[in-house]
Amino acid sequence: MDPPTDDAFLGGALQILQPRSGYRAGLDAVMLAAAVPASEGKVMRVLDLGAGVGTAGLCLARRVAAARVTLFEREPALATLAQENAERNRLGARVRVVEGEVGLSAAGLRALDLAEESFDHVMANPPFHALNAGTLPTDALKAGARAMPEAELERWARFMARMAAPGGGVSVIHKAEALARLLAVLDGRFGGLVVLPLYPRVGTPAHRVLVQGTKGSRAPLCLLPGFTVHGAGDALTPEAQAILRDGDALPMRRPV
Repeated sequence: MDPPTDDAFLGGALQILQPRSGYRAGLDAVMLAAAVPASEGKVMRVLDLGAGVGTAGLCLARRVAAARVTLFEREPALATLAQENAERNRLGARVRVVEGEVGLSAAGLRALDLAEESFDHVMANPPFHALNAGTLPTDALKAGARAMPEAELERWARFMARMAAPGGGVSVIHKAEALARLLAVLDGRFGGLVVLPLYPRVGTPAHRVLVQGTKGSRAPLCLLPGFTVHGAGDALTPEAQAILRDGDALPMRRPV
């Protein structure tokens, strides 16, 4: 692997090493982290599933001092960078990196010192593309981060439900066209689902959706007003700048 790049996130509050030519984290990771609600003054155990180099989980740890984040990543090269990123940003005391596969058995989890139903929140930015759709990148890390079999999303949802504590939350970011499939795999595992469309610009279709829910909730689905990232030209909207540059939270609460 080529030497990694060193990229600033949250207006320079985080410096993230990531592959130069492989999958590279960006807006999706920051928005996912911003969607996770902070705990009310108590320790918050969070699992970042498919964490890559740790960008989303580290963004959350930087914003929420009470967060104790586990970065769960299957690729050793990315897990190594995630560990370095945690340490170089002085978050190693609150961020742990674990190498593992989605769908591990209970015994496999115990071997990694993990337990089912032990996380207050599970966050995920799963691979967006189906393996049988289109041409995959030749870079193995990039291909693995961007594509997986269509049936795999069900496996991710099942694993998220296994890891979330009763009453715990889930936050997932995905491409907008996959919303129906995402809702289908979360249904019955998480309730009170809240959907936030993300629009690149005013008047354009949503390109991403954030979906959040609660394990055991029976509240109905809620579709929130959309969030627009860019205004005129390439300038960020003030709301997007507050999140992407200043590290603010993204409100995901359903209207009262």
